[in-house]
Amino acid sequence: MITLVLGGARSGKSGVAEALARDAPDPVTYLATGIAGDDADFATRVAEHRRRRPATWTTLECGARLTDALVGVEGTVVIDALGTWLAAHHDFEVDTGTLLEALDAHRGDSIVVSDEVGLGVHPETAIGRAFRDALGRLNQVVAARADTVLLVVAGCVVVIKDGSR
Repeated sequence: MITLVLGGARSGKSGVAEALARDAPDPVTYLATGIAGDDADFATRVAEHRRRRPATWTTLECGARLTDALVGVEGTVVIDALGTWLAAHHDFEVDTGTLLEALDAHRGDSIVVSDEVGLGVHPETAIGRAFRDALGRLNQVVAARADTVLLVVAGCVVVIKDGSR
C-alpha cells in the first residue's frame, strides 16, 4: 500500500504520516531526506520531528540517496519528504522511474510525504518556479501510483484518492 500525504509548510503533513505509521505493521523505518546542515531553523524542525517518533522506529538520514535507502527496507516505511529529496538534486532532476520501482518492490506499507507547492504564492525567481514545477510533476507521478492520496490543510485531512491503483 502506497499512501501519499501532501500539504503545505506547517500543515501537519508529517504528523499525519507519523500517525498512519503508528497504526501500520512493525517494523517502521523513517527515511529522512532533509538533512539540517548549518541551517539552525531547519535543525530545530528536524529535532522536533525526531522527538515525535517512537524510539522503536529506525531512522535513516538518506538525503538525496532515497531510492538506495528504500531498497532492502522491510516493513512500514515513512519517506519524509519528496521536496527535500528533489531539492538535493542538481537542476531538480530525479529518476522518478527508479523511485516508483523501489516503491512497487517494497514489501510493506509506504507512506510518502510531499509538499504541495502549487497552492502558494507564485515564486518570484526562476529557480523557485523550476522547483515548484518539478515538485508538482513528481507529486503527480507518485499520486498516480499511490493507493491513497491525502491532503493536509491546517491539520485537517482531506481524502483526495482512496482505493486501489
